[in-house]
Amino acid sequence: MRILIIFIILVFNSHGKASEVIKNLVVHKELKKYDSLTFLDDKNNQINLDEFQGNLILMNFWATWCAPCKEEMPSLDLLIKNKDLDNLVIFPINIGKDSTKKALEFYQDLEIKNLKLYFDSPTTLAKSFGLRGIPTSILFNKKGEEFARIIGSIDFQDKKFTEWLSKYN
Repeated sequence: MRILIIFIILVFNSHGKASEVIKNLVVHKELKKYDSLTFLDDKNNQINLDEFQGNLILMNFWATWCAPCKEEMPSLDLLIKNKDLDNLVIFPINIGKDSTKKALEFYQDLEIKNLKLYFDSPTTLAKSFGLRGIPTSILFNKKGEEFARIIGSIDFQDKKFTEWLSKYN
């Protein structure tokens, strides 16, 4: 049992530090760089994340069947309108293999008006990032380096979160 506890502590400490202020936020000690991250828009056009360097990027991974995703999506939709985050680009990426029609119905049911619809590509970002569950959001700095993850749902309108995120804008 002692070995298991030590292992868990070592694994957790090697990935980053959990924020003591913001629930589910893990800020990395070391920045992570990825090559050629691509995904699809709702018209099946390939989007390359490298094209958005210079922006603060939030990639949110979700599915229509995910209850916590449904809970957090309206606050994510409002985050894009935050005036203190004018350099923020949000990519909500459906990884549930849902049809475009089903994903659009999900948006309509939740009255999502500000976010575009994206899908994981066949090469699957979910595997590239080693996602263990959804919702998961990955944050990239202006150089395209991953600096933090939100593992689980969050209120994207939380003042502590928006103030923290604006430091990277």
